[in-house]
Amino acid sequence: MSDIKALLEIRRRIKKKNPHFIRQNATNIKKLGDKWRKPKGMHSKVRQKIIGHEKLVSKGYGGPKAVRNLHKSGLRRKIANALKDIENARKDNEGIIIAKSVGRKKRIEMLKKAKELGIEVLNIRNIDDYLKNAEKAMEEKKASREKSVEKGKKAGKNKDEKLVEKLQSEKGKKEEEKKEKDKLLTKRA
Repeated sequence: MSDIKALLEIRRRIKKKNPHFIRQNATNIKKLGDKWRKPKGMHSKVRQKIIGHEKLVSKGYGGPKAVRNLHKSGLRRKIANALKDIENARKDNEGIIIAKSVGRKKRIEMLKKAKELGIEVLNIRNIDDYLKNAEKAMEEKKASREKSVEKGKKAGKNKDEKLVEKLQSEKGKKEEEKKEKDKLLTKRA
């Protein structure tokens, strides 16, 4: 483990020295992203490695092979979409990254399970604080939902009362019209 820590430290120092590789002309042309693309142009100064232009990616800039694709803590990353993924993770050399697509309720369950098993979660720094804040947010959401349901019921009652009054007034109007028609018919006869 100590050799891995030493290699991680070497990788960190190498990364610090390395240039930030950006796409050719990314600074001049706004619509080009910063993401690296290999220059393939015939007269490309970057491809020709002319001094004063962006650096070209090459294997000399790489870190130690033994620690490639490891987290800075030395753990291998494992994306977890369900509780099953956390249960299958190895505590000694794997760290969990809870997927972005996981909802709040399921995320809380997964964090509790990871804490119970002693597995490190790489994308959440302090599990206790996160759990406290998430549960508080869930309670607030539940309270606001109940409040809106009650408000909807009250509004529904008001609508029902108005509807009943409207129906009664329509019935009353129909009865009055019927009485007037009867009067007219009886007068003629």
